[in-house]
Amino acid sequence: MSEDAISVLDGSTFVVSDRRGDVSPEAGAEHGFFAQDTRFLARWSLSVGERPLELLSLHQGTHYESDFILTPQVAPEEQAPCSVIRRRLIDRVWLEEVTVTNHLHTPVAWPVTLTAAAEFADLFEVKSGPVAPRPVTVEHDDRTLTFAYRAGGFHRAVTITASRPGTVTPNGFAFALELAAAEQWSVTFTILSSAAQPGTRFTARVPRGSRAEMSVDKAAELARWTAAAPVLDTANEDLARTYRASLSDLAALRMAPDLRTGLTLPAAGLPWFMALFGRDSLITSLQALPYLPSLAATTLTVLAARQATTRDDFHEQEPGKILHELRFGELTATGQRPHSPYFGSADATPLFLILLDEYHRWTGDSELVARLEPNARAALTWIADSGDIDGDGYVEYARRNVASGLVNQCWKDSWDSIQFADGHLAHGPIATCEIQGYVYDAQRRAARLARTVWHDEALAVALEGRAERLAAQFRRDFWLPERGTHALALDGDKRPVDGLCSNIGHLLWSGIVDDAEAALTAAALLGEDLYSGWGVRTLARSAAGYNPLGYHTGTVWPHDNSLIAAGLARYGHTDAAGQIATAMLAAAPFFQYRLPEVFAGFPAADTSVPVAFPTASRPQAWAAGTPLLLLSTLLGLTPGDEPVTGVLAAPVGAVTLRRPGAASDREPMTGRV
Repeated sequence: MSEDAISVLDGSTFVVSDRRGDVSPEAGAEHGFFAQDTRFLARWSLSVGERPLELLSLHQGTHYESDFILTPQVAPEEQAPCSVIRRRLIDRVWLEEVTVTNHLHTPVAWPVTLTAAAEFADLFEVKSGPVAPRPVTVEHDDRTLTFAYRAGGFHRAVTITASRPGTVTPNGFAFALELAAAEQWSVTFTILSSAAQPGTRFTARVPRGSRAEMSVDKAAELARWTAAAPVLDTANEDLARTYRASLSDLAALRMAPDLRTGLTLPAAGLPWFMALFGRDSLITSLQALPYLPSLAATTLTVLAARQATTRDDFHEQEPGKILHELRFGELTATGQRPHSPYFGSADATPLFLILLDEYHRWTGDSELVARLEPNARAALTWIADSGDIDGDGYVEYARRNVASGLVNQCWKDSWDSIQFADGHLAHGPIATCEIQGYVYDAQRRAARLARTVWHDEALAVALEGRAERLAAQFRRDFWLPERGTHALALDGDKRPVDGLCSNIGHLLWSGIVDDAEAALTAAALLGEDLYSGWGVRTLARSAAGYNPLGYHTGTVWPHDNSLIAAGLARYGHTDAAGQIATAMLAAAPFFQYRLPEVFAGFPAADTSVPVAFPTASRPQAWAAGTPLLLLSTLLGLTPGDEPVTGVLAAPVGAVTLRRPGAASDREPMTGRV
């Protein structure tokens, strides 16, 4: 998202504007008021008097509100005639309070106008264009303006209500101000979206009092969320601020699936991915497990409820498969897009099993694990059957929806991410290395659950046998002895794809490699070809397709590095893990302590600062989870260890994680250094 764009969000409801608070699609495709994968308002522009407003100050202390302090443009020798303050808050409903203060010593008369326009574009149209025109109906009186659109059973509407009467037209609101010297005038706009479509109806929250009262309620809600996480004690203010930003971003991205009251899971990221994503929600929940275990419980429950039970090519679903992405926009509701949900992900299913076991290890919640046993067994069946397209023992992917499905269905899901060292692209079916690691880990973890919770020893033994056979086969087919690392993938002809990529670091996280292979992998990850100084690149600099600003072809992804660091620590390469973790944490202050989805892969020696990626999501869920997993890795946190504090690698310093409500470091988190 553009650095000039300002977002105010509450779950899947959000506003993106410029730094003056105006929404204009000409200023950025991401501008608008969004909910349920629809842009309800495409324009929202304020004017006071005849001159354009300019920004004096912008305050955004939380994810759910912003204050814009403005004044009409004046020449250097002129006095500012007035100040204009826009106070914006989102709590599923959008409230905006506009206050104008006359700073002249004489009475004035100014027109105040608020221009609004609705188009009800699907999010996929907004992102990629073009936006199809829709027949929008308009109703208004002297306080209210309603835009609505209906196409069969698909319905979207937005109602804007002003707290005082004015002149209301299909283009917005106008007020004729007459202010005495030093007099102040205010109006509050309440913007309420409503949505319905076949099989689904969304209910917008009715405002709970004034904007100020709602701000107090939201602050209390955020405080409760933060208080549920461990307390971080550190003299390192950068680390403390990064930790707080991660918790705040995860709060901002919470979606309420309404399966059980009060439970939430993380949406993937702002602005384009404010939706349920299987892979993203699973990995984020894994990262946050020692800190916010409720995310994992909800993620597992929601994904299990939507697990595929049939096969169809349009949605790329097969029995037992875990979804990739769920959307509610018009293109999806009318069958033009497959996201209702879409299952084009080969790694979400083993990740579901990994999270299920890790959740049990941290929480001991055998009830949930027992309840999800049928879903876990279905996932294991998918891995053994449909996931192995050609019966060679590996989980592969090959796009079946050729019109709108994903070419690559691993975490690097851009079209050019799986390539040979000479730059040419692999063709399918593709078996990426990290997915085989996930499957190995999933089978071993499911074996533990089968033995300890499901009481099925035969299944446990069978899964352990499958995992060991997979590891041996993987070592034979993926290892590249001339390079001393594993191949990125096997292509459709079973040729090893020799691109050197960060994916090999995930093999350490899953535990599929032996100690000798792990040592060589660690050396490759920290070599100049892959390591930028800020983190491990997605693709090596020596590769023909390398681009430090390519989405998956040379950039640095925080979540990728968090898994790599955890994998290095798993094999005892703690210095290498610390190097990556401290570099990543050192990058956070350059992004206002909020790690972005991705940043550029330029060598640190060339730029001295981490370079932003132009369209990176921020906040983004697994980027927000990255500092949490890095802390767990640096402290060596594992379930069941003795309580300790930690002295981490420079420049992090001494750190204590205390359980919520603990009065001192006598009750730190369990863990080991």
